[in-house]
Amino acid sequence: MPLSLARADEPLTVFAAASLKEAVENIAAAWQAETGTDVRISLAGSSALAKQIEEGAPADIFISADQRWMDYLAEKELLKNESRVDLLANRIVLVAPANSALEVSIAPGFALADMLGEERLAMANVDAVPAGVYGKAALENLGVWESVKDKVAQAENVRAALLLVSRQEAPLGIVYETDAKVDPGVRVLDRFPEASHPPIVYPAALLSESDYPSASDFLSYLQGAKAHEIFAAAGFTVLSRTN
Repeated sequence: MPLSLARADEPLTVFAAASLKEAVENIAAAWQAETGTDVRISLAGSSALAKQIEEGAPADIFISADQRWMDYLAEKELLKNESRVDLLANRIVLVAPANSALEVSIAPGFALADMLGEERLAMANVDAVPAGVYGKAALENLGVWESVKDKVAQAENVRAALLLVSRQEAPLGIVYETDAKVDPGVRVLDRFPEASHPPIVYPAALLSESDYPSASDFLSYLQGAKAHEIFAAAGFTVLSRTN
């Protein structure tokens, strides 16, 4: 079992989905300025973080980009279930390099394969990473997955997929709308219809092995007015808010 995290002189450790990078870092900085408590942020694909937690990585709070990996930890009895909250919502979009001349309207049967030609579609891992799972579901729903499944460049997380497009190593990619907002190297061609994929919800929870003194306070802070301001500015929809 992981070691106790009771020592208040150590940083509070938050495992967060890669798409939350700027927002969570800014919230942690605001919290640290207000309380003097250091926060350590570990960012990766939700699947990788959940596996690390399962293997005993010491952490206090987990913020996943989907319910699946939070459910996974709940089934392993690695969460304080009463603390679990649906924190945020997001959208997925199709992006191209900022200087691309491509235009598209996403609709059933849209010509994604023709747009790619011999090149690749950047996506997070479509079997494990939430952004990739959502993207695959949308493409299947729209009837275009079979035509592009052999053209997908799968990345370890959504920010890695974003980078492939930003660096012009891929002509198109599927990422969260919030990711596209932070990278001037890409532009959004269109949003995927919300009905084409499961709802994109970010749950957060305390981990069962954490007894960090202020972990629950930080989870509440993530739902407070300052965090709401930061999340909203980053393009997230806030689902849970406390005053």
